[in-house]
Amino acid sequence: MRTLYILLFFAVLINASAQNLKSGGVLKPEQAIMDIRHYTIALDVDPVQQSINGYTEIKLITSQSASVLLFDLVNLLSVSKVWVNKKEQPFTHENDLIRINLTSLLSAGNVIVKIQYGGKPGIATRPPWTGGFTWAKDSTGNPWIAITCQGEGAKIYYPCKDHPSDEPNEGAELIITVPKGLYVAGPGLLQKTTTKGNKSTFYWKTKYTINNYSILFNIGKYKVVSRTYTTIDGNKVPMQFYVLEEHQHKARHHLDLFEQSARMQEKYFGEYPFVNEKMAICETPHLGMEHQTLNAYGNQFRYTKVGGKDFDWLLHHEFGHEWWANKVTDIDWADMWIQEGICSFGDALYTREAEGEEAYIKRMQQTARATQNKVPIVQGKDLDTDVVYTGDIYGKGAFFMHTLRYVIGDEIFFPTLKKLATDPKYTYDNLVDTDDVEELFSAASKQDLKPLFDFYLRTINKLEVDVKQVGNTKYQVQFLNYDGALPIDIKTDAGTQRTIVDKKGITITNSTWPVIDPNVYYLKKVIQE
Repeated sequence: MRTLYILLFFAVLINASAQNLKSGGVLKPEQAIMDIRHYTIALDVDPVQQSINGYTEIKLITSQSASVLLFDLVNLLSVSKVWVNKKEQPFTHENDLIRINLTSLLSAGNVIVKIQYGGKPGIATRPPWTGGFTWAKDSTGNPWIAITCQGEGAKIYYPCKDHPSDEPNEGAELIITVPKGLYVAGPGLLQKTTTKGNKSTFYWKTKYTINNYSILFNIGKYKVVSRTYTTIDGNKVPMQFYVLEEHQHKARHHLDLFEQSARMQEKYFGEYPFVNEKMAICETPHLGMEHQTLNAYGNQFRYTKVGGKDFDWLLHHEFGHEWWANKVTDIDWADMWIQEGICSFGDALYTREAEGEEAYIKRMQQTARATQNKVPIVQGKDLDTDVVYTGDIYGKGAFFMHTLRYVIGDEIFFPTLKKLATDPKYTYDNLVDTDDVEELFSAASKQDLKPLFDFYLRTINKLEVDVKQVGNTKYQVQFLNYDGALPIDIKTDAGTQRTIVDKKGITITNSTWPVIDPNVYYLKKVIQE
């Protein structure tokens, strides 16, 4: 499983050096008054010209009157017309922003904006980490098209409010037209398909709240391989694989692995979040990405063995994001460790389920060794993806959950983790930040965990444990840089015992130097004096 973190960290390095757009940051005042309710994206996609043309309709509610409406869209695409409540309006399109200069003051309330645009969208240079459109072909020469835009924002191909704090609460619709013979896979449920002449149009609709970077489509010579999945709560959901025609023979076994992953995720995190629509994966020319009800899969059926069974780490990780990113969503990119770190912790839990606690412990020890600790994984607030996206949001975020599990114990930790993933207070429309997570676990454990959260998430400190010999068989153990008290395992001649330690320290008796935290539940530095 170490391969997962190596690949993810390599991806981070690519992203940091090559990305030229970013999402999030400080919310613009003109956008702060807008509550996005729904997107409809209608586009004609031309694989030969590598172009898109059509419109996006945005339903929103303004909290106060406005003379200007502001939307994000890259200047690679050209806007031809803009309507607000069916009335054409003047606009400018500069610096990747559409500024609609309303001819009269717009009262607070419901607004419908329609923007007509088109052109050649940016091409992804290292998808999914440096996003854009990928205009590829399968082995038989059919067009194979994918979109990736988590880091850059959905503004790479449709006008939107490009900020994680606002998702369309009433979902989205995609009306995508392609050359006849190709298939368009989209989020939610396929409503209908129409064909006219040499073109086909696919109508997709999701009613769930959805993050901007999941509102997209993939195009290919796909076959849809399906089965019915019965959730942990007894609901029946279509489980689908949009697989290239040339790989159709691999789909059934791959769905077996999909179901295997789903069972484990549901055990720890509760029922699959989007039971009213579908659970699906779509084969893509890039490695993969979490797209709500349409996870991108490009690991080329390269399986490893976990617990003696075939396992696909990419499939499992991206599907875990249905809970950690799509259902439990960060309100600010500054808190991205929640979706990436907890999802990565879910990868380790698969090891625990398939191979046992000892294998899980070894995996977390590898994760600790891979932690970089160059910057905190929570660096502040109102941050953009360029600042936040570092390797440690995966590994250190996962390891922090491992630490938290140890500190509060399984009987509190696992029910609380499931509550985070299932309680309406933290899911769907209700976006979360790090403080929300801390307050939930503090309340559940009846202890103040804020110092622990701050220490490991908001600094790059490691727990410094000082062990001083104070007699022939006497040793003093104390913390040097943590103000509170924490449980820690100490291995002595009498075995391994869980002991409470603080800055005042404790004295223990042993014939040799005691071993501190032998199973590695903490990122730490042990100092022997």
